[in-house]
Amino acid sequence: MTAEPASGERREPRLLPWCGSDGKRAYVIADPARPGPVSRRADAVEATQLEMAAVLLGHARHLVDEAGPAELRYLVAELTRALTDTLRIALRVRS
Repeated sequence: MTAEPASGERREPRLLPWCGSDGKRAYVIADPARPGPVSRRADAVEATQLEMAAVLLGHARHLVDEAGPAELRYLVAELTRALTDTLRIALRVRS
């Protein structure tokens, strides 16, 4: 899926950091030189996700030696969620 504006240049869809109302992946096609409100919101959400991942990693470093099984399970679930978000962002930026 690509879009061709009047200038003839092709734009690739951007994977958004949230799902659509149907639970499927959501995309936006925008001009990187002039990001619209959806692209700016996606940038803000991604920045928040990366910040949360960094904070969570800091907590994990402190908890790993002293946490019990329940805390470790919760930590693994949250780290998995944060890593999923981070990989989605990294793959979008790399492509």
